[in-house]
Amino acid sequence: MRHIKKGHLVIIGGAEDRYGESSILQEVVEIIGGEDARVGILTTATQHPEEVGEEYRAVFLRLGVKRADILNINTRDEANLDDNTRRIMDATGFFFTGGDQLRITSILGGTKAYEALKRSFHEGTAVIGTSAGASVMSSTMIVEGNSNDAARKCTLKMAPGLSLLEEVIIDQHFDQRGRLGRLLCGVAGNPGVLGIGIDEDTGIHVFPDEYFEVIGNNAVTVIDGKSIKSTNVSETKPDEILAITNASLHILSKGYGFDFKRREVLRLH
Repeated sequence: MRHIKKGHLVIIGGAEDRYGESSILQEVVEIIGGEDARVGILTTATQHPEEVGEEYRAVFLRLGVKRADILNINTRDEANLDDNTRRIMDATGFFFTGGDQLRITSILGGTKAYEALKRSFHEGTAVIGTSAGASVMSSTMIVEGNSNDAARKCTLKMAPGLSLLEEVIIDQHFDQRGRLGRLLCGVAGNPGVLGIGIDEDTGIHVFPDEYFEVIGNNAVTVIDGKSIKSTNVSETKPDEILAITNASLHILSKGYGFDFKRREVLRLH
């Protein structure tokens, strides 16, 4: 895989604990610098940026970061402002809130803010995303698809993501919203990618040397399409049930991880 980067990624399935032990966000704070951390909270995904931004700002300050800067970038004009570029380059970590992942790509894509974020990430700055902010991390992201349904053709809509993690499809709120079928559909259409479904209050910490560790309280589902022997995805009519044989599926909890290069499960603790 060609997704070696200098920055760490933390990809959260949504609904992370923000008011109790906050174990995932505590780990995020350590990754981005502990007491010296300067987190940039990107509220682009949500249509309630001030409310959501202030909520996360209070959480990060409670967890001990030095500074939490809310970046309410809600238009492409704002994404091209030099002041926002400067604020992005000053952060030791970025946090994408939930909302609508298409807002993130359509507002940030091709702008000065996106180029600054990408450059900063390649120089070692961590990027964190929850819910919609998780889906957008990969080169190709799920935009829409049926939940609580079997894998069916043409029920999945996809679009380009931010390309911080390549050859992967991320899905979030995974078990809670019954999204196994739609992730299988995505992998069947492109068996070379890994499908990663992340439950709520759960995340993966992706290290620069190409493996991830599960964090949080629920599970991460990994679907490896390289082992698929056959599928009818190219033959079925719209909305027909898909047939997929020999896909590899792993259910991982805290203490486990996954090696992207070897496509192997890791027992870390």
